[in-house]
Amino acid sequence: MKKIKNEAELVAEALRVGALYIKKRGVGEFEASDSAKNKVTYLYRLLAHDKLIQPLAKGQDNEPNMRHKLALWISRQLPEDHPLLKD
Repeated sequence: MKKIKNEAELVAEALRVGALYIKKRGVGEFEASDSAKNKVTYLYRLLAHDKLIQPLAKGQDNEPNMRHKLALWISRQLPEDHPLLKD
């Protein structure tokens, strides 16, 4: 797994955008008391269920890999000139 530049910031943006997606889809919403790990897991599983990202192989579905997948997903959703995608 190749490390993505600004991965932590991309994951934070993915959680922000993902929270909007979850609410718009009507399947719940993130609470302030939810842990980051739970948010990452829920968003990853929802996106995989909706076929917006390719699911990880069995045995590879751990938090670091889920965070990486979310970072890849959001990097494809952002415009090319977005500050998080700059080198």
